[in-house]
Amino acid sequence: MGQELAGKVAIVTGGAGGIGRATVELFVREGARVVIADINDEQGESLARELGDAALYQRVDVSKAEQMQTLVDIAVERFGGLDIMFNNAGISGAQYPRFLDDDLGDFDRVVGINLFGVMSGSRSAGRYMSKHGGGVILNNASIAGLLPGQALMTYRATKAAVIMFSKSLAIDLAEYGIRVNCLAPGHIRTGLTAFSMPGMSAEQIERVKQAIAPAFDSNQPLKRHGKPEDVAQTVLFLASNRAAQITGVVLPVDGGITAGDPVNHLREIMAARAQALAEIQA
Repeated sequence: MGQELAGKVAIVTGGAGGIGRATVELFVREGARVVIADINDEQGESLARELGDAALYQRVDVSKAEQMQTLVDIAVERFGGLDIMFNNAGISGAQYPRFLDDDLGDFDRVVGINLFGVMSGSRSAGRYMSKHGGGVILNNASIAGLLPGQALMTYRATKAAVIMFSKSLAIDLAEYGIRVNCLAPGHIRTGLTAFSMPGMSAEQIERVKQAIAPAFDSNQPLKRHGKPEDVAQTVLFLASNRAAQITGVVLPVDGGITAGDPVNHLREIMAARAQALAEIQA
C-alpha cells in the first residue's frame, strides 16, 4: 500500500528480533518512526543504525513498570508523540515436557514479561494516548492462549490472560478513541518456536527447525510455514486506518490451527471399518 503509517510514532517491545524486528522494519518502510525496545543491545542497536533516523533503540526490561513509563516518555521526547504501542516481548520459560516435572522456578519471570509487561506498557501508552487524541495498542498473545495443551503451563496461562486483558482494555479505553487488539500467532518460525537453547550454533538451530517441522505441520491445515513477516503484515493492518472500526478482537495468524483438527477422522474411521470387515471376510 505504501506509507500507511506516515507521520506515526510507534513502540515495539521485543523489537530486536523475530516478529518484533519484522514489524519494526515494516513500520519504518510504511513511514513510521519507531522506538525499538529490547534487552538484546547488539541486535537492537544494529537494527537502529540500519534504519537510520526513523528508529531509536532503547534497552528496556518490560517487567519493570518504571522502565516502560520511561520508554513512552522517550518516544514522546524523541519523536513528538505516540500513536502505536505493540506489546510484543515474550518468553516461553523453561521447557518441561510435563507439568508435574515443572518446578515453577521461572513463574515470576514469565508472568513479569508476558503479562505484567503487556499491562504496564498498555497503561503507560494509554495514559498518553488518552490525553492526545487516541491511538492503537496491540498485544501479542499466542494460539497457546486459545487452545489447551500439554506443558508450558505458565506460558499458556499468561497468553490466555493477555487475551482477556486485551478484550477488557478495548472496552475500557474506547471512550478515549484508543483501539486495542490482540494477535495470536501460531507456528511462526522464530527462535522461540525453534526451541533453541543458549550456545546452539546457527547450523544446529536450522537442523532443529527442520526436524520439528513435521510436528508443527501436523495440526495446521495450511502446510505453509509461517514467517515473522506474516505477523508483521497483520500488525500493520491493525495499526493502520484500514482497521479504524476494529477493536477488541483476537486475530489468529496460525495457518488455520484454531479453526479445528485438519485430520479427516471420518476417513480414518471408514478405512478402519473396511479393514476390519475385510479381515472378517478373509
